[in-house]
Amino acid sequence: MVFLNHGSFGACPRPVFDEYQRWQRELERQPVEFLARRHDALIEEAKAPLAAELGARPDDLVFVPNATAGMNVVARSLPLGPGDEVLVTTDEYGAVDFLWEHVCGQVGATLVRRPVDPGPALVDDLWAAVNPRTRAVSVSHISSATALRFPVEEICRRARAAGVLAIVDGAHAPGQVDVDLDALGADFYSGNCHKWLCAPKGAGFLWARPEHQAMLAPLVLGWSEREETFAARHRWQGTHDPAAYLSVPAAIRFLAAHDWDDVRRRCHGLAVEAGRRLAALGLVQVAPDGSWLGQMVAVELPVGCDPDELKRRLYDGHRVEVPVQSWHGRALLRASFQGYNDEDDLDALVAALRAELL
Repeated sequence: MVFLNHGSFGACPRPVFDEYQRWQRELERQPVEFLARRHDALIEEAKAPLAAELGARPDDLVFVPNATAGMNVVARSLPLGPGDEVLVTTDEYGAVDFLWEHVCGQVGATLVRRPVDPGPALVDDLWAAVNPRTRAVSVSHISSATALRFPVEEICRRARAAGVLAIVDGAHAPGQVDVDLDALGADFYSGNCHKWLCAPKGAGFLWARPEHQAMLAPLVLGWSEREETFAARHRWQGTHDPAAYLSVPAAIRFLAAHDWDDVRRRCHGLAVEAGRRLAALGLVQVAPDGSWLGQMVAVELPVGCDPDELKRRLYDGHRVEVPVQSWHGRALLRASFQGYNDEDDLDALVAALRAELL
């Protein structure tokens, strides 16, 4: 198997997965002791190294199952009304785009989808859609479909200056690029730990500026709704298995022990090289240069290419696992490179595409 799809459902390192199962076994041995007496303290202990990794205060951070859940908390809590506008780019993750469409539709607000092209004018092009009715701008830190690393710092700076809420979908950023939440300037940031931080599936987080935390209602209202602090209100939403959350510190330790800054640089180099080699096959790179990339790269396939059929042929005929999808009328292929990938995997992708497309 040539696995070039870490960006969708990446692999969890064995020692981190062992820690995950250790927590599950400990829970099942004495569930009342674990959930009723130890749970809250364990969650707060697990948040501390994550907050340090993200440049944040633990009290401004809560665990959620995934970035989409965190974005739901924010979108469903905003006090939007008729005439208000929410601005997004056309590069947003499909589930988040659906979320904003649903929320705006329920309250009579307008969702403004702004197409932008990577380049020095991107922020200006996006900001041309801002007006006095704009209440929030929601952007990806790294786009899922196009793999573009957005200039979120500048977008957040402009939003704060204009009194517009800045909401960042960071599903792909933590572990792939440096994230400093206190310096970033966002009002809300939702991210995943189970992708590029290599934690088990079901571990994500939501961060919010202190002045906005009171407005955020948990997706599930229960006993914790009576709590006074942001962290406490979102800590318990019914019986659940917190093992993925509690394994996040082990994932952070794993990355530190394996010099992950160097791993990220190598994988970024593979992504840049992949873009160059796929362009040599006649495929159009979405990113204008490597500064727009982390550890993923997307290319546009020839007009008339059936993305579902190509994905099937790559998997069935070449054992290459890579996402191929239709995106706003374009067929895109996105390759992800993680620590377990090397030049041989890139060679296999190039050979498979050459066989199928040329």
